Parts: sequence; structure tokens; C-alpha cells
Amino acid sequence: MNSYRQLSSLAPYFRKHRKQFILGIAFILLSTIFEVFVPQFIRQAIDGIEKGISSSGLASLALLIVGTAAISGFFLFLTRQTIIVASREVEYDLRNDFYNHIQGLSIRFFHNRSTGEIMAYASNDINAVRMFVGPAVMYSANTIFTFVITLGIMLIINPALTLLALAPMPAVSFIVYRLGKIIHDRFEDIQSHYGLLTSRAQENLSGIRVVKAYVREVYEIGRFRDLSWSYLKKNLRLARVQVFMMPALSFLVGLSIVIVLWYGGTLVIDGALTLGALTQIIIYVGMLIWPMIAVGWVINLVQRAAASMGRIQSIFKERPEISDNEHTDHSITKLDGRIEFDDVSFRYTESSPWILRHVCLDIPPSASLAIVGQTGVGKTTLVNLIPRLYDVTEGVLRVGGYDVRKVPVRTLRDHIGYVTQETFLFSDTIFRNIAFGVDNPTREEVEYAARVAAIHDSIMEFPKGYETYVGERGITLSGGQKQRISIARAVLRKPPILILDDALSAVDTHTEEKILKNLQEIMRDRTSIIISHRVSTVKHADHIIVLSEGKIAEQGTHDELLELGGMYAELHYKQLLADELESM
Repeated sequence: MNSYRQLSSLAPYFRKHRKQFILGIAFILLSTIFEVFVPQFIRQAIDGIEKGISSSGLASLALLIVGTAAISGFFLFLTRQTIIVASREVEYDLRNDFYNHIQGLSIRFFHNRSTGEIMAYASNDINAVRMFVGPAVMYSANTIFTFVITLGIMLIINPALTLLALAPMPAVSFIVYRLGKIIHDRFEDIQSHYGLLTSRAQENLSGIRVVKAYVREVYEIGRFRDLSWSYLKKNLRLARVQVFMMPALSFLVGLSIVIVLWYGGTLVIDGALTLGALTQIIIYVGMLIWPMIAVGWVINLVQRAAASMGRIQSIFKERPEISDNEHTDHSITKLDGRIEFDDVSFRYTESSPWILRHVCLDIPPSASLAIVGQTGVGKTTLVNLIPRLYDVTEGVLRVGGYDVRKVPVRTLRDHIGYVTQETFLFSDTIFRNIAFGVDNPTREEVEYAARVAAIHDSIMEFPKGYETYVGERGITLSGGQKQRISIARAVLRKPPILILDDALSAVDTHTEEKILKNLQEIMRDRTSIIISHRVSTVKHADHIIVLSEGKIAEQGTHDELLELGGMYAELHYKQLLADELESM
């Protein structure tokens, strides 16, 4: 029942492609009907030979046998062209639905799931479901039709002999029942472990620079080998069950043939059954061999698919914490750059410590705000609340005068250009990385954004310029180059609000000043927020806040904070001293 419940979620996909499945099953029925006619013609030929059939009559029967088999094969070909193609289309739909659903989930979901685990769902699990939708459905229909039609004809020929041939069948049901659940549980365990394996490989390849820098290749190989060995053992445990199932079913089918030969032979000797009829029944029993074996194989596919669909459904049941709802005001389409934090507090869970406490802040449109503070005081968390990567726990956050929880999520984020602390580039060309946030930008627009980010000249030094592939996560570029491409990506969107989260940490002071000067020009009518550890980066901001332990400890202009003589002033003089020491 559990397997049925898990697989019942595929009903919408079957309904969508029902014409192909119905047509395919009809082809299976026609193929089976023509297939079971072949033994009937063979019986007539054998009995005819005993009675002295003419050569022309025997030739006619031979042609009937060949022609009927050919027609059966043709319908079998059409079956594959419908059901197998439909299964591929279901796989396509399911994978797209899965990917679309993943894209809509909130950031918090990805805190608890590794990339490799999600990749396992999208590849291995969906492939297991396809094997059920295609081969399992096809062979299930073939098995049912073959059993029903063949057994019906066998009962007409000789009921007693047919019932004896069916004697081993209860044992088949027992084996299928006992081993089905074991296969399901073990395959589910295998799929979970496959997620760990792919996650380990993905993390290793993404962090290959760190692995090599710390000479940890041997250590990483050992960790991966241990996971692979565990994965192998789990597969072998499943294989032992499968290895037992197939020979057991084959033995029971062979036992049926022995029974038919023994009892049917005595009937032929006694004259109660013709040799042709016995041959026909033996062929029919032989025709049941594959369906009998297919039962075990199909059960295996069903249990695998049920386990995989259960895992996939666990993802589909996840709901985004942040999405449009009945409180969303879809009439809001434009936002100015005003940002208001009204007594905002935030923590990730009810049991976790507070990250932000009672933050009150009013950033006018077109103003620039700088945020400084030690590591871990909540700077990034504060700006993550603006595009609603997380929702405030207490208080109200407004953008453009609206509570962000009432603004359509897409509208809100369309008004924000965000360069995150962790620079990410896609394995694509520089041009496409810069153009990522905009549909079909012109070459001139991309180059202008690159010039603002002071990366254009560096790009043109590459042999292929903007068509240079940057590799996995931009591995072929320096940290400063990656940061500047990310800034260009945000600038290209021309957002009313621009957020730079420590986005200049990897560039030199001269380049930093150039970028900030360029940004001042284009952000004159836009709101900008800059997080940085460098006073030189933030000193020209209209307003500066210093965060400490999740609260605003100091705020004002650069000169006001220096006059205050607090944490900001201390940071300023320490950096001045460091710069002087470097220049000595």
C-alpha cells in the first residue's frame, strides 16, 4: 500500500500522456493476440502431419506462422514507439517540475540539503521513476494479457493439465510478496547514500584549489573510497535479493514444464490428448516463462520507483517560506529607493540566538548607506532581509514605503541589484555571466557595465575577450576579477537599489577608488548600501552605521563618527597605521 501511495502521485503525468499509454497498451494486446495464434497453427501442423496433410497445406500453415509472428512483432515495435517515448516525456515533465519547484524554494531549504543530494533526486531517482513508467508498465500489461489469453486457451484444451501447470504459481506470489518490501527498503537506502556520494564529489571538485593547496588529495581519495565502498556494499545487499528472485522464478517455471511433460505425455500415450495439443500447451508454458521472470523484474522496478518517488515527493511537499500570498498587493509594480527598518529583530529559528535586535534605520531614496562592524555581527543578515531572502522575525521592513511582505517577491527583487559576499560565477562566458540578470542586453550595455566595474580592460586582455569561458565557479579568474564581474552583473540591471556586500575586498585600493567613483555617478539617483571592513570604502557614504552584537552601536557621517571617537574611529586609525606601515 505504501508503494501504491507513493506511485499514485504520478497520476497527473499518466493523464497528460494517456493517449499514448492507451494506444501502447492496445498495441500490446494486439501483439499478444497474434503471438498466441502461433502455437495454434503449430498444433494444426503437427496434427496435420500425423493425419497426412498435403505439402501445400503445410506450406500455408508455415506462412501463417511466419506472417502472424511478423504482425505480432510489428505491434510490439509500435508499443515501444508509444509507451517508451511517453515514459521519456514523463521523465522530461517530472524533471522540469522538480527543477521549477526547487527554484521556488526559500534559501533556508538549501541550508539543510547538500547540492549532491539534490542532484541525486534530479538524476538517479527520476531515472528510476522513468523505468517504472516505461518498461514496468509495458511488461506489466504484456504479462497480464499473456497470462489471461494463454491460460484461457490452455483451459479450453485441457483444464486438468492447465491447473497442474499452475501449481507452482502460489510460490511465485509468496516470493514476490516477501522480497518486494526488502527490495524497496534497500533501494531507498541506496538512493540516500548515492546523494552523499555525489555531494562528496561535488564539494571536492568545487573546492579543488583548497584540496591542492593543503595537499589533501590522498585524504580526499580515502574519504571518497570509503563512501564508494559503502555504496557498493549496499548495492551488493540488494543484488543478493535480486539474484535469488530470478533463479527462483525460473525454477518454478521449469517445474511447470516438467509437470506438463510428465502428465501431458501420459495423456498422449493414452490417446486423451493429441501430440499437437501437448506441443501447443508446452509452447504456451514456455511463453509464460518471460512473463513469470518479468514479474520479478517488474516488482523490482516498482519498488525502486516507489522508493525514488517517495524521495521526490518529500521535496515537492516542501513549501517556500517566502512567496506571494493572499496578503500580497499585486498592484505594486514600482518602488523608489526608500528603505525603512522599523524596530527590526531577526533570528533563524525560535531556538537560535538573535542575530539582529531592534534595528531602526531610515534610508532615503538616492542615499548611500555604509555598514561596518566586526565579523559575525549581522551585517550580511541585515541586507539579506531587504530582498526577502529571509523575513524579519519582529518589526517591519519597508521598501518604497511598502511592507516588503505585501510587495510581490519578483517585483521587490527586480528593483534590487545584489552583489553577495560569496562571489559566484557560472561555468559560462564572461559576457553571459555579466548579462545573467537581464534579458537580451546589447554588447554596448554589457561593456558599459564592465567599465563601471573597472573590469573591461582586463577582459579585453583575454584572447577571446568577453567570450572567454571562466570555468567552474570562475576558477580561471582571480578573486578581484570575479568580484568586478559580479559588480558589472548588478550594474547592468540598473537597479533602484544596489547592495554591495564586501564586494571590493579582493581588489586593490586604486581599483577600489575607481569603481566607487564610477558607482557614485551611476547611483546618483539610486539607493546604495555598501558593507565593508575598509574605512576607505565607506567614508564617502551619506550615512554610516556601525553594527555590534546585532545592534546599531554608532551612526552618522564619516566626520561625525571620527569626532565621536568610538569603534569607527578606532577602526579608522588602525587602518591608517596599517597603511603607513605598508608604505614604509
